[in-house]
Amino acid sequence: MNSHDYFKLYKPYGYISQFITNDRHAKNKKFLGALYDFPEGTMAVGRLDEPSEGLLLLTTDGAFSYAISKGNVEKEYYVQVDGIITETALKILKKGVPISVNAKEYVTKPCTVKIIETPTLPETKQRIRANRHGPTSWLSITITEGKFRQVRKMTAAVGFPTLRLARVRIGNHTIENMKAGEVAVITA
Repeated sequence: MNSHDYFKLYKPYGYISQFITNDRHAKNKKFLGALYDFPEGTMAVGRLDEPSEGLLLLTTDGAFSYAISKGNVEKEYYVQVDGIITETALKILKKGVPISVNAKEYVTKPCTVKIIETPTLPETKQRIRANRHGPTSWLSITITEGKFRQVRKMTAAVGFPTLRLARVRIGNHTIENMKAGEVAVITA
C-alpha cells in the first residue's frame, strides 16, 4: 500500500498556487515551496489565483487530487465586493451567471450565496480601498465547480467587482483558526 501525504495551507495573498515555473518572467513571484518543506511529488489540489487567499489542499495522492477537483465537492469563499449588493444580484448569482471560460460563454451552476458579517480573516498585505471610497459587502459563495477566476467573474457579471477573496472551506476541510502561510498535516 502506497502511503501519501496530505496538507492544508492558508495560501497568503500574493503567492502562486504552484511550486516552480519555467516562465523566466516569474522569477520575482512567490511560490508555495517557500512556505513549507513539502515532500517531493506534492501537488496543489486546484488553484487559487495570485490575489486570492485561503484554503489550499496539497497532496502526493493523484487520485485524491482528481476526486476533489473533478467531483462535486463544495468550495466556500468569503468575498468582499464593491458596493452594497442587491437582492436581484444575489438571485442571479444563485441561479448561475454567464462568464467567459476559455473565450467561450459558460453559465455557472446554481450555487449558494448569502450576505455575511465581515469575517475574521488573517491580516492581508493586499491593499483594499478604504470604506470612505464607498461601502462594501461580504458574501459567502459556495460552488461545486472551479473555473478559472470563477468567483471574481461571477461577482463582476452582476456589477459587484471582488475586492478580497478567501476560500474558507473545501468539503469538510476549513481554514478555521489558521494564519496566512500556515500549513497543517491532515488525514485524507
